[in-house]
Amino acid sequence: MRIAVGSDHAGYALKTEVLAHLAAAGHEVDDLGTESAEVSVDYPLFGRSVGEAVADGRAERGVCVCGSGIGIGIAANKVPGVRAAVVHDVTSARLARGHNDANVVCLGQRLTGQATALDAVDAFFSTEFEGGRHQRRIDQITDQERQQPTS
Repeated sequence: MRIAVGSDHAGYALKTEVLAHLAAAGHEVDDLGTESAEVSVDYPLFGRSVGEAVADGRAERGVCVCGSGIGIGIAANKVPGVRAAVVHDVTSARLARGHNDANVVCLGQRLTGQATALDAVDAFFSTEFEGGRHQRRIDQITDQERQQPTS
């Protein structure tokens, strides 16, 4: 699977671990930055980059990492077609995929330990969307996106 990965400076260390982990599992990963933890950068830029890569088909799914996972997830969710979910463990990762058809997983380096984060990533990428009653809700989200005014 082709996966876009991005982080700000606060998520850089975990991002590098996730990149290596996904590559070792045989995924094709695209590192969209940032390039170090030394320089403060703005998470919205990286959330948008990952979101756009997923929305336009350059990647099948995405991973975003910042200090909490929240800010970068909000930024990714501003891209139509993206369903980014902040996860903290295997259960939330499975639910994000199985019930919400999330296509971007967001992690917080300051909130989730490395082993737990990698387990959550594995769960996210191995869980299929269940469809059924959940599809109706995903369709409602898609309809909401279509109704948003353009500026």
